[in-house]
Amino acid sequence: MNTYLRVLPLLLVFSGLPVFAEEVGDTIVVTSNREPIALSRVGQSISVLDSAQIAQRQLNTVSDFLREVPGVTVARNGGLGGVTSVYIRGAESDQTAALIDGVKLTDPASPGGGFNFGNLLLGNIERIEVLRGPSSILWGSQAIGGVANMITAAPTEDLRVNARAEGGYRGTAQVAANVSGKLGPLSASVGGGYFRTDGISAFSEARGGAERDGYENYGANAKFNLALSEAVSVDVRGYFSQNEVDIDGFTPSFSFGDTLEFTNIRDLVGYTGLNVALFEGRFRNRLGFAITDTRRRNITPGPVPFETFVSEGRNERLEYQGIFDIADSWQANFGAERETSRFSSSSFGGPVTLGRAQIDSVYGQLVASPVTDLTLTIGVRQDEHDRFGGATTFGASGVYTLAATGTTLRASYSEGFKAPSLFQLQSNFGNQALSPERSRGYDVGVSQSLVGGTLEANATWFSRDSDDLIIFISCPVQAGICSGRPFGTYDNVAKARAQGVELGLVLRPSPAMTVRANYSWIDATNRTAGTPNFGRELPRRPRHSVNMSADYRWAFGLETGVTITHVGASFENASNLTRLEGYVLTDVRAAFDITDRVQVYARVENVFDERYETALNFGNFGRSAYAGVRVRY
Repeated sequence: MNTYLRVLPLLLVFSGLPVFAEEVGDTIVVTSNREPIALSRVGQSISVLDSAQIAQRQLNTVSDFLREVPGVTVARNGGLGGVTSVYIRGAESDQTAALIDGVKLTDPASPGGGFNFGNLLLGNIERIEVLRGPSSILWGSQAIGGVANMITAAPTEDLRVNARAEGGYRGTAQVAANVSGKLGPLSASVGGGYFRTDGISAFSEARGGAERDGYENYGANAKFNLALSEAVSVDVRGYFSQNEVDIDGFTPSFSFGDTLEFTNIRDLVGYTGLNVALFEGRFRNRLGFAITDTRRRNITPGPVPFETFVSEGRNERLEYQGIFDIADSWQANFGAERETSRFSSSSFGGPVTLGRAQIDSVYGQLVASPVTDLTLTIGVRQDEHDRFGGATTFGASGVYTLAATGTTLRASYSEGFKAPSLFQLQSNFGNQALSPERSRGYDVGVSQSLVGGTLEANATWFSRDSDDLIIFISCPVQAGICSGRPFGTYDNVAKARAQGVELGLVLRPSPAMTVRANYSWIDATNRTAGTPNFGRELPRRPRHSVNMSADYRWAFGLETGVTITHVGASFENASNLTRLEGYVLTDVRAAFDITDRVQVYARVENVFDERYETALNFGNFGRSAYAGVRVRY
C-alpha cells in the first residue's frame, strides 16, 4: 500500500485534462488467421502492441513488454539474458507458441521443446501480437496457452532509416538500426543491433550473490520481397542472434550460489516463400520453407575452459497455405505442413544423444459473415506424428458488434495440443510411447466503446482443461515404462485446469494523453487426481496481476509517462511449500523531439528499488536509469 501512495502523485500529473473524442480505426491483425484481418472480425482474445507503444515504453526485452499484457506472466532466472519463461493464461511456458515474422521459434534440444525468451530483444521489432487461448488449428503443436508473434520492421516504399543508441546502469549500452526501402521490384528491410551490460548477480544479491553476471547480444534481421509480376512474388526473411550470458547455479559444495560458468547461444531463423495470386487476387497461395536452428554451449572458464553442456536443436518446416475469397466476407483458409525436428546434446564431454521426429499436418478454416456485424470462424486440423500417431484439433469462434451501442461480444471454443519433445521421447530419460498433451478452452468476452472511442473497456472470462500432460516420474521399480530407466522417465499422467478473468481499460481524454490499465485473475491448479499436489497452484503462476500506465505529450513537445506493474504472490514448486512474494514495479520515462528527425529520451526503471524474485534464488535489477537518442530519416 505504501508503494501505491508514493506513486499516486505521478498519476495525478496527468489528471484534470479536457475530454476529446479521438477517432479510432479498426486494427488489422495477422496472427489469428495467418492473413491480415480486421480485429472486429476476430472471435478470439488478442492484444496488439504497435510500434508507437514499443517506442513509448523504451524497454529492451520482449518479455518485459509481454508482462504488461492481460493474462501473461513472466519468470526470469536472474538479470538480462537469463532463461525467461512466458506463461499465457496459466499454461506452461513450453505451451506458448512463439513466432518471429510468422516463423515458429522452437528449440528441439530443450527438455520441453519450448522457446527461451531471454535473448529476444525488442531491437528492430515493431509489432507484437499476443493471441490468448488454445490455437493449434493454424499454429500446430505448442499453441495451448496461446501465441506470441513478434514482427520485425517491414519494407517501405520510400527509403527510411531508423537508429537509436542508449546507455545506462551498470555499463548497459545498446545500438540498433534499420534501413528499408524499395528499388524497382525489390522491397527490403535490413537491420542489426548490439547490446551489452555488466549486469547483476544472477544469484540474488539479497541472498548473498556478489559477482556480476554480464550479458552480450549481437542481432540482425532482414526481409526481402521480389515482385516478379503483379500476381507472383518471392519472400525471403531472416533473423539472427548471438548471445553470451554469465550464469549462476550449484557450486561444488552442492549449494546454490555464484559460479563462473557462462552460456553461449546462437539462434538462426530463415524463411523463403513463393506467393501466387490467382483469379484476380481472390485465390492467394503461399509455398514456403522455414528453418530454426539453436546452438547452445555451457562453459566453465579456467586455464583450460571446460565445456559442461553442448546442444543443437534444428526444426525444418515445409508449408503450403491457400486462402480463397469465396464471396464478400466469406473466406476459406487451408494448408498442409511437414515439420522435421532434430536434436543432439552432450554433457561433460560424454556420449552424444541424438533424436529426430516428423509430423505431417493438414488444416482448414472458414471465416464467414452470414449477416452484417456477425463473423463466425470454424476450423479443424489433423496431425500425424511418426511416433505417437494422429491428433485432431477443432475450434470455433464468433464475434458480434452492436454498432448502435459500440458493444462487441466475443466467444470461442478452441483446442490445442503439444507433441512430446525430442528430449522427452528420445533422450536417456525418454519414453517413445508418449502421447501429445491436449487442451480444451472456452472464453467469452465483451468490449464497450464510449464517447466516440475516448473510453474503451473490455472483460473476458476463460477456462481451459489440459490432459495427458507430460511430467518426469521416478522409477523405483524397473518395470513397464520404467524398464531400463533407473533414473526416471517421462509419462502422460498429469492434468491441469486454468480459469480466470481479464479486464482492460483504455482512456483517451485528449489527443495528447492515453491511460491504459488491465487486471488479470488466473486460477491455475493441478488436477491430477490421487497425487499429493492435487488442487495446488501451478508453480510461478500468480493469481493476480495489475498493469497501469499513463502517457502525456505536452504542448512544447515533451512526452512523459509512468507505468505501474503489480504481480501477486505465487509458488516456486508444485507442492506450494516455497512462496514467491508479490511485488510492485514503477517505471517513469520522458522523451523530447530535438527536431522532427531526432529524439532524446530517458527512463528510470523500478523507481522505488523493489527487491523481488520471479524464480527462487534469482535476483532482478533494482533501481536503474537509462538515456538514449533516436534518429529517423
